[in-house]
Amino acid sequence: MDDFGTGYSSLSYLRHLPIDSLKIDRSFIKEIQNDNGIIDMASHLNVNVVAEGIENQEQFDFLSKLNCSTGQGYYFCHPLPSEEANNKLQNKALENISG
Repeated sequence: MDDFGTGYSSLSYLRHLPIDSLKIDRSFIKEIQNDNGIIDMASHLNVNVVAEGIENQEQFDFLSKLNCSTGQGYYFCHPLPSEEANNKLQNKALENISG
């Protein structure tokens, strides 16, 4: 489920939908140190959490402590043209293969 926490999304949906991943809207990441209830709830429901909008080391470290293993945001990379993104992914794959 993408952008959970915005629009008409509701916690009750999580119990009724066959989802395995929940992508948290970046507005929650900005305030994550004050309220991490969504991550706690997702963990309790055995749902993988994807954090959207990670912008700094502090947010990354805090989310890591909450066992949020997947994230995206400017902290990792700014948006790229598709060709440049493909090149970066290919280079990373080659690094992983070669050790």
